[in-house]
Amino acid sequence: MESAIPGIEGKVNELLAVLDEDIRHVRASLLRLDELRSLVVKRDQAALGRLLEKIRGESQEYSVNESKRESMRMGFAADLRCGVSDMTLSRLESVLGDEKRIEVAQRKAELRSLTEKLQREHAKTAMLLSDCAGFNSVLLRSILELGNTGTTTYGSDGLRRVQSNSVFVSLQF
Repeated sequence: MESAIPGIEGKVNELLAVLDEDIRHVRASLLRLDELRSLVVKRDQAALGRLLEKIRGESQEYSVNESKRESMRMGFAADLRCGVSDMTLSRLESVLGDEKRIEVAQRKAELRSLTEKLQREHAKTAMLLSDCAGFNSVLLRSILELGNTGTTTYGSDGLRRVQSNSVFVSLQF
């Protein structure tokens, strides 16, 4: 079966290359989340710094692919005479021949599966970081309150004064 819109099949090969780059990027993001969690648990500050620099560099490189995908989306929307917001892979599939339709459907299914996994891994990472922040807060609070007797006294001026004879931190100069 031929494409319903002449010339659109030629552009699909370029789209498939962009989708392949999207797939590669999501897979790399999954690996980086695993690495991030591992480095947080190990408390390896130097490696975390290197990982963050690597992520910044890759995100700048990936923005080129995002721009290309958005440009292609606008082109397909013009070809199919629909709004850019209405231009989806499903809509594109509906006008493609059998071979290209299958290729686009495969990429779409793989991207959907990978993005669902990425969402789960992102949630796991967010929970880990939240737990770490909570542990740090409890630890800091216990250190700062260590040695605090909790005794309240009043000065000659009638103002309340909390005992602050902490072993680790002295607030008086």
